[in-house]
Amino acid sequence: MQLDVVNNKNEKVGALDVRDEVFGGRVNADLIWESVVRENAAKRQGTHATKNRALVSGGGKKPWRQKGTGRAQVGSSRTPLWRHGGTVFGPQPRSYEYQLPKKVELGALRAALAQKLQDRQLVVVDQLAADEIKTKTAAAMLKRLGVEGKAVIIDVTLDDKLARSVRNIAGVSMLSSGRVTARDVMDTVKVVATRAAIERLQEVLAS
Repeated sequence: MQLDVVNNKNEKVGALDVRDEVFGGRVNADLIWESVVRENAAKRQGTHATKNRALVSGGGKKPWRQKGTGRAQVGSSRTPLWRHGGTVFGPQPRSYEYQLPKKVELGALRAALAQKLQDRQLVVVDQLAADEIKTKTAAAMLKRLGVEGKAVIIDVTLDDKLARSVRNIAGVSMLSSGRVTARDVMDTVKVVATRAAIERLQEVLAS
């Protein structure tokens, strides 16, 4: 399989051979789903908390004597059975993060890139760099590449000037090829990657 390689003016300057088993195989949506759910879980703050009967205020005095009143025995007005009482088994601060096997994560990224390639939403550029830190110039370049809406830019080593230029563009993020995930790819409309980034990803995903 061959992919067209363009410059930052969207002019074809060459072609890149990629392996069919990496970018042309069947898209495994289950792997993508597992990877996206895992990353979403890892991003949860997990700061929710409820007060149990030991944490709610009041309730230090026994409401009435133990026997002889004809009412139920109660030791505290903050019992979970009463209004304003503590919460039983309520949520407490915790981490929702968990790990998936490395092969699952790689398979999910491989499937996500294959999906974008099938949808014709993957643009391969010979190189990405900026001469100055200017958002307007970076936005014009992305527009020439057909980027409208959310997009992710992938390179092996991030160009500092370009990264600082695109960070103010809504919905556009720039990631290195070693940190991109299936969620980053699927959460965008367009994927813009350099030739070097595609070659590096192909090496990793083919293993």
